[in-house]
Amino acid sequence: MYEIHGVCEPRYNAVREAFARNFEQGRELGASLAVYQRGRPVVELWGGRASRTTGWRRDTIALLASATKGLVATAAMVLVDQGRLNLDAPIADYWPEFAVSGKAKIPLRWVLGHRSGVVTVDPPLTMGDIGQNGAVSRALAAARPAWMPGQAHGYHCLTMGWLVGEVVRRVTGQSVQRFFATEIAAPLGVDLHIGLPADSDRKVADLVPPTVEQLLKGRDDPELTGLNRAICDPGSLFHRSTFGSIAMKGDLLAAACIPQAEMPSFGGAGNAAGLARMYAALIGEVDGVRLLRPETADRARTVEASGMDLVLRCHTSYGRGFMLPGGPMWPGSCSPTAFGHAGVTGVFAYADPDHEVGFAYVPNRMTELIEGGDARVRHLVEATHRCAAT
Repeated sequence: MYEIHGVCEPRYNAVREAFARNFEQGRELGASLAVYQRGRPVVELWGGRASRTTGWRRDTIALLASATKGLVATAAMVLVDQGRLNLDAPIADYWPEFAVSGKAKIPLRWVLGHRSGVVTVDPPLTMGDIGQNGAVSRALAAARPAWMPGQAHGYHCLTMGWLVGEVVRRVTGQSVQRFFATEIAAPLGVDLHIGLPADSDRKVADLVPPTVEQLLKGRDDPELTGLNRAICDPGSLFHRSTFGSIAMKGDLLAAACIPQAEMPSFGGAGNAAGLARMYAALIGEVDGVRLLRPETADRARTVEASGMDLVLRCHTSYGRGFMLPGGPMWPGSCSPTAFGHAGVTGVFAYADPDHEVGFAYVPNRMTELIEGGDARVRHLVEATHRCAAT
C-alpha cells in the first residue's frame, strides 16, 4: 500500500486520482507531482519509496536527465529577455573559437532548436575532460556538424547543454549552473539544480531502471520503430551522439551523480514542486517573480524545428530549447501552446499559457521510452488538462 501525501484542490481531484492509480496499478515506485495555475500551487503530491529503506518526502529530489535542458533553456531565455543574448546572432559572436569547420554562421536559436548539427564529439570526451576547465568547450569548438546547419534537425542529446552553457559563460562570466542558481532558483526559492548539489545525498531518490518486460512494451509503439533500430546500431547518429561521445563504462546517468561534473544536458536534479513553479514563472507571476515578459515567453515556444528527427528517428517538435506538442516524445493531449521538456528518468514538466498552468512530474522509476512519454505521465497530463480547462 502506498500513501499519497500533500495537498490538492478539489477541482483537481482527478489529478490526485490518476497519481494514486499509477501506484495502485504497479506502475510507480516513488514520485512527486505539482501543478500551478495562475501563479499559485493547486496540486503538490508525493508518495512511494525514494529508496529501499526510505519513503518519498516533500524535500526528496531526483535526477532530471534531459528535463535539465528545460532549465538550461530557461537560463538562455532569461538572458534573451534581458537583452544580453540575441537568438539570431551567430554563436561565434560570443564565442569566436566556435567559428571553424562550417559553424561560423550558426545562430543561438539553431542550437536551442536542435538544428545546428553539432551533435557528436570525436574523439569522445572522458570524465577527466569534463572535469577539466575548458576541455569541453575546446572539443565543441573543433567539432564538425553532422549535417548542414539549419537544413535539418536532430536531438542534441549531450551537446545542447554544453553549447548553450558556454555561451552563457561568455556573456555572464558564470557557468550556466551558477547563473541558474543565482538568477532563477534563488529568486523563486526552488530546490532545482543544474548539476547535483554536493550536500544532497540524504534526499536524492535512487533511480530504478525499467524491467525487460517494460522496455519491450515501451518499444511496441510503431512511431518509435526508427529510434529502436538506432539504439541498437553503433553506427547510428543516435549512438554516436550519446555513447560514442563520452568515453565511459556503464550508464551515462551515473556520471550525473558526480557533483563536480558539469553536464547541463542531463545532469540536473530537483522535485516536481520546484519544476512546476519555474514553468509557472515563465508564463506568469509567482509570488512577485516573473522570469520572462509575455513576448519572450512566446518566442520560447515558437516552433524552431518540426518533423523527422535525424537523431531520434521519429517526429519531434522544438521551440527555443523546449519540446513542443507533437510526436511520441510529448505525452498526452494538452494545449497546443504548451512547451516543456521530458527526461529518460520519467520526468516531464511544461508550461501551458492558454490555461496559465505549470506542471511537473518527477519519479524514480525510469521510463521505458527514451524521453518520458509513458502511460504514467500521459494519464497525469491529460487529467491536468481537463481540470485546468473547467
